[in-house]
Amino acid sequence: MLLHNVVGPAIGSSWNNLDTDWESIAPAVRWWLDLLAEVVAGRITEDVVELLQELGKRTLANDLPRDWQAQIEGLKGALEAYPVTIRELQSALDMDNQLRFGNSSGLTSLMFREQQQTLLDWTGKLARIQDLAAFNAGADTVLSEGLRTVVDVASVEPVAAESLTTWYERAWYESIVETALSERPVLREFDGRLHEGRIERFKSFDRQSLVYNRVRVASAHRRMASVPNQLPDRLVRPDSYQGATQVRERQQQLRVLQREIQKRARHKPIRQLLKEAGAVIQDLKPVFMMSPLSVANYLATDSVEFDLVVFDEASQVRPVDALGALLRADKAVVVGDSRQLPPSSFFDRVVQSNDDGDEEEESVTADIESILGLFASKGAPSRDLRWHYRSRHESLIAVSNHEFYDSNLMVFSSPDAGREATGLRFHHLPDAVYDRGRSAVNQREAKAVAQAVMEHAVNTPALSLGVAAFSQAQARVIEDRLEMLRLQDESGEEFFADHPEEPFFVKNLENVQGDERDVIFISIGYGRDGTGQVSMNFGPLNGQGGERRLNVLITRAKHQCHVFTNLRADDIDLNRTSSIGVRTLKTFLAYAETGIMPTDVSYESDFSVDSPFQREVAKRLESLGYRIHQEVASGGKFVDIAIVDPEHPGRYIIGIECDGASYHSSRSARDRDRLREQVLRGLGWKLHRVWSTDWFNNLERELKRTVEAIENARQ
Repeated sequence: MLLHNVVGPAIGSSWNNLDTDWESIAPAVRWWLDLLAEVVAGRITEDVVELLQELGKRTLANDLPRDWQAQIEGLKGALEAYPVTIRELQSALDMDNQLRFGNSSGLTSLMFREQQQTLLDWTGKLARIQDLAAFNAGADTVLSEGLRTVVDVASVEPVAAESLTTWYERAWYESIVETALSERPVLREFDGRLHEGRIERFKSFDRQSLVYNRVRVASAHRRMASVPNQLPDRLVRPDSYQGATQVRERQQQLRVLQREIQKRARHKPIRQLLKEAGAVIQDLKPVFMMSPLSVANYLATDSVEFDLVVFDEASQVRPVDALGALLRADKAVVVGDSRQLPPSSFFDRVVQSNDDGDEEEESVTADIESILGLFASKGAPSRDLRWHYRSRHESLIAVSNHEFYDSNLMVFSSPDAGREATGLRFHHLPDAVYDRGRSAVNQREAKAVAQAVMEHAVNTPALSLGVAAFSQAQARVIEDRLEMLRLQDESGEEFFADHPEEPFFVKNLENVQGDERDVIFISIGYGRDGTGQVSMNFGPLNGQGGERRLNVLITRAKHQCHVFTNLRADDIDLNRTSSIGVRTLKTFLAYAETGIMPTDVSYESDFSVDSPFQREVAKRLESLGYRIHQEVASGGKFVDIAIVDPEHPGRYIIGIECDGASYHSSRSARDRDRLREQVLRGLGWKLHRVWSTDWFNNLERELKRTVEAIENARQ
């Protein structure tokens, strides 16, 4: 029916049913068969067929509307002009048809509907023509490098704009790794477990070398003696000296010394003995340990000389006291901290200026505080000792590092981030009252400190303890309170008899420099009085250099520091005082209570992670559900990745170390592979090392090993 009703009228007079001249109508039939194929394929609708059927009937009847005839003629003209227009458009665009359409025909290879949609898309995106030009320029560059595959993917992949760079970088880095492994046998054959074995051997040898050096020095000194417990052989053999004069001098000194050894009483004074037999005594004991005052008392100027003199705690040694020791040595090493206590002013005398107006010769040392300052003023070579070992928790040194050392100290973080077992603790005593203007003590605070001492003695006797008060009066009242408690309860007496090397003490802040204990209790003493008022007077803290006294006080503890006070940081009004010491105290109290410094936001440092390998390890661990902190640090020594304990969020389960930038930046193998790890493990860290080469070679195995290390540490 369809063939009779549609094809027949379209063929017209050539149609004669079964008697039709098939050869003459073959072109028309092929056209209609193609039309039907398009209908079956869904590219032409039946509405179009019906339109053609109606058009055929009207054509046979010579009844075609006049406007239809015009439209058909226009359509014919458009169809004839269209290929020419398309070619001109494609020529103007200078488009690579093969790249854009996958063939040389370009737009004409598409169906009219697809061509229309493409042209509409182009019209709506004219503003992006610059992007297309940039793409083409980039494509030319990439093609010139022989990377057609990249251009092909960028041309057809819908998410190429977001992902192509990442895909390319991955392929690029993989090729770098493959090249590195193929060209460098040491990388290709690397095995993390074998390497860790080498590190363990190195650590063992390094520790043994330190022991060996000590033994070697002792042996060299011992070889001077021919018979144990007798004088060195060189002292009894004149031929061991050079020159007759030296022989006679040594023999004479030796006789003096031997005579003194045989005496039972009436020995020569030390100063006289050293003057008469100093050289021989130095042969026996080449190292003298003396205070500057002892040097003046016992060493006459013409008695003994030294190759080297070393000053410790040099900030407390006046230049005038040190000169005697300096004159007796060829070289000097001065060790001290200008941010700690200056020399004591107890024996200072006030020197009046010369009323005559005569100009006196300027003194080299009169206006210089200490021998440390004197050497600094003369431009002596200096070196900062930046690694900080004493504090087992970074909070114990954080305020001093921030306030006095410009955060330059290398401080190792503790796994006890929440200060649950170590660190700085704050004890607020709102009911305690400072008896201002009368006894100048805080009785309730002293009682609380004394009770805390007794609890420490009973519960944690293995840790040494010291108590430091801001004033001598507060220290005395603490001692009195503690004595009363010890008389009432003797259960902690064993503690007070222990720790011979670090005995228990109660001191004021003027007397604690050089002391260190596992635990330190600090009694502020000053604070709110009976009327609720807070005076900005904190004793020695208000004076010049008061901040240095505070620096000494707050850095004495190794494991814990407990602060007892009726103050909070907000109670200190800096508008009422210009003292640097009081300002630092305010910072210290705020940090002790909150654990937050002005630059702190979390336990995690604000340093960016420079190592892509470290970021990859962290990402993998996070995907497994672990909560992590990266670059955990305080003052410069980082733990790359720390796994947070879900049951105790203030603690870390384990530290994951990657052989990235921080590992490679170490100045020596000793720092990198032994000292850093030794300090961290000493602070309580459990550590696991991930080697990048192993990770690249076998990701699944290394990730499994890392997870096992975390779970083992959790147990």
